Amino acid sequence: MSTALISVSDKTGIVEFAKELKNLGWDIISSGGTAKILKEKSINCKEISEVTGFPEILDGRVKTLNPKIHGGILAIRNKNEHIKELQKHNISVIDMVVVNLYPFEETINKIPKPEDKKISQDVIENIDIGGVALLRAAAKNYKDVMVICDSKDYSVIVDNLKSKSINEDLKLNLAAKAFRYTAYYDSLISNYLTYEKFPTQASIPLQKLSGLRYGENPHQEAALYSNGTETNKPIVISAKQIHGKKLSYNNYLDLESAWRIVHEFDVPACAIIKHNNPCGCAEGSYLKDAYLKALSCDPISAFGGIIAFNKFVEEDTAEEISKLFVECVIAHGYSKNALDILTRKKNIRLLVQEIPYKEDKNIVEYRMMSYGMLAQDRDNLLSAEIKPMTRRQPTKEENDSLNFAWKIAKHVKSNAIILARGRQTVGIGAGQMSRIDSLKIAVEKMKDVNHTLDEKKFPLVLASDAFFPFPDVIEESAKAGVTAIIQPGGSIKDEDSVKAADDRNMAMVATGIRHFKH
Repeated sequence: MSTALISVSDKTGIVEFAKELKNLGWDIISSGGTAKILKEKSINCKEISEVTGFPEILDGRVKTLNPKIHGGILAIRNKNEHIKELQKHNISVIDMVVVNLYPFEETINKIPKPEDKKISQDVIENIDIGGVALLRAAAKNYKDVMVICDSKDYSVIVDNLKSKSINEDLKLNLAAKAFRYTAYYDSLISNYLTYEKFPTQASIPLQKLSGLRYGENPHQEAALYSNGTETNKPIVISAKQIHGKKLSYNNYLDLESAWRIVHEFDVPACAIIKHNNPCGCAEGSYLKDAYLKALSCDPISAFGGIIAFNKFVEEDTAEEISKLFVECVIAHGYSKNALDILTRKKNIRLLVQEIPYKEDKNIVEYRMMSYGMLAQDRDNLLSAEIKPMTRRQPTKEENDSLNFAWKIAKHVKSNAIILARGRQTVGIGAGQMSRIDSLKIAVEKMKDVNHTLDEKKFPLVLASDAFFPFPDVIEESAKAGVTAIIQPGGSIKDEDSVKAADDRNMAMVATGIRHFKH
């Protein structure tokens, strides 16, 4: 007669599974809550306290932590010494452990991590101890014990028991799954309780959300994971896809960039992203206006791009989008008429994230390296104190445009140069090995498009993500018509750049903050 220990917090499917085990001749031992439900359904089982001869104590904090339970799980069946010890202490073997854990993740979704470090008792009480110990014990002894932590596996186990096809490979897979489950669970707990930014040991709880069409290239497999409880936040990975084929790895990277850029602004804004860089961004008096301004920056590169809006998409904006081949659109929502227009395109992917994005000031970013990871604060600080560098200070119009361009520069791969008029980009140079090359690209992009903005009303300004080691960018940008510049400052040759700007009656301000993006 085989014996299963069943102790589950999530009771989904457990009654049906237990009935199948009983029909197959298994004995069942169970903890208080689970035993109560099984008995209510006329499923005969023995309670843990009957096996251990010891009652549950401390409000149920201690019930399965007993040698008569763990001895029965951990004994190696083909080791005579182990079997003799079991017999000596009147311990019966346990052949299957069915456990899932207290709902810690669901609890912390309802109780955010407190800044004052006063952890709620509800959170503490939902840290499972005995269940984790049972799973680890059974998984360690997987050759002799089946361990089941996922209700989706119940039917698989029943089928294999009926066909007598339980084998070591299946048991190993179940054991690995149990260890992943407990590792994820422990990561959630350690992250919630940890207030140190870069602790000596760090773990990231990752939960698979879906497979992806492919990775950066079609020959690369890929998947999307959430960082534990992060899916309850207004972020891209929790956006709802309402139309189109499956998203790819690159789609998600571009959507993330676009979503973060447009939420730098409160008024209607649009960002068009290609290969993780903006090829056009703009604010507007209404969403269609913002879209057309963003598109005008680089309409050629916008082909096949990702578009993000920080407002609700109406019919007039959808009509304009439909004229362009677009990979994805993400917004707070779409009117019925807008959806009717956009869904006529079979391959466009439409996503909805109703809640505006807001940067988490405490987030730590990780990046994989070969056999290692880098960790850093997210670049949340826009500027320190903006200070004038030149004799001439920016006009109101220049200053307004400089502030806009600086927000965009924060999201462009280094070396980054942004040319803007008013509240729209007119040229972007990104990801070049030299800053002067980025400027040349931005100027060429600007020349490629016939911008209709009034140059007197909207002067041309430049934003650079880092300081100028030489005055060449100032000199060349003046030739292109730039009248004002915003940059971090701090170069040992700042005086050369200031002189070049003064000689050309240009205004230049320093932010005191660099925005390299690699």
